[in-house]
Order: sequence, then C-alpha cells, then structure tokens
Amino acid sequence: MTLSRRLILLRHAKSAWPAGVADIERPLNARGRAAAPRIGAYLAAEGLVPDYVMVSPARRTLETWERLRGALPAIVPETAPEIVPMIYEASAHRTLDAVRSAPDSAETLLVIGHNPGFQDLALFLVGSGPATLREDLHEKFPTAGLAVIAFAVEHWGDVGRGGGRLERFVTPRGLTEAEAR
Repeated sequence: MTLSRRLILLRHAKSAWPAGVADIERPLNARGRAAAPRIGAYLAAEGLVPDYVMVSPARRTLETWERLRGALPAIVPETAPEIVPMIYEASAHRTLDAVRSAPDSAETLLVIGHNPGFQDLALFLVGSGPATLREDLHEKFPTAGLAVIAFAVEHWGDVGRGGGRLERFVTPRGLTEAEAR
C-alpha cells in the first residue's frame, strides 16, 4: 500500500507570558507573529496543504492558524478549523485520539497544539524516515516546529505506534529566506 495519509503536527508559534493572563489566553509574541506566516508559506510552497485542520482552543494556537492560513492557497477549506478541546496541553495519547477521529475524507490533516504532547506523539508514531530528522525530532520540538508524518493506512483510526514515516521536520530557524517565501 502506498502512503495514503499525511499528518502535519504543528506546535503553536512562540507565545507571550503576560502577567495575570490564564495559560489558555496567552497570545503570540512578536517572534511568533512573524514565524507563523513563514511556516504557512513553507507549507504552501511545498504543497503541504491540509484537507482538514484541528486546533487546540488556546489563543496561541488559534492565532498561529490565523497567521499561517493567509499564506496558504485558496484551496484550503474555507470553513473554520475544528476546535478540539482535548488537544489543549494534552498527552500524546489524547492527541492521538483526536487524530484517529479525523474524517477519512481528509488525506492531509494539520493539527496545531502543544508540547510536550506533540513531541511525544511524533516519537510514538514515527517508525521510519531519515535518521537525521528523527534525531532532530528527538532532541527538541520548538515553537512553530512542524513534523510531517506519512502513513500507509486507509483510515485515520488505524494510525498507531511506529506506523509512520517522518517525511519532514522543519523549524522556523531552519528555514532559509527562500524557503520562507
């Protein structure tokens, strides 16, 4: 079977820590506001356009989506992303439950959420891929970092431990100016 599903795990862009603001309400900081559209431009340039988007309800994840959405082609569904409360500060397994609930009509799923759950989930799912990318993923999953994992499954519900191939692991710092355009 060919790789038929692609999961893009995107950690929210860098956020601020304003005094007296609840964690879920933390906004992006200047660095995050600049990084999100760069990642969106990278996704568009590389043809990594999602069919379906799931986002944590945290302000920083929603702002990340809004800022990168503008860089994506108009073919991205115009409907709002699915806001998935269980992704907010979730463990790898809770996020995996959300991924498994994605509609099978979506071949490319973008999930925007948080660490450490995203790094743990990516490490849980990846069974193959370039060793250097896997080492980078193991070391750190920074803000606005994204992992692209392909699966040879027909249904999102079949995604599981070691079944994915890490195709890319990209960070804003790792993008050249040409890639960010």
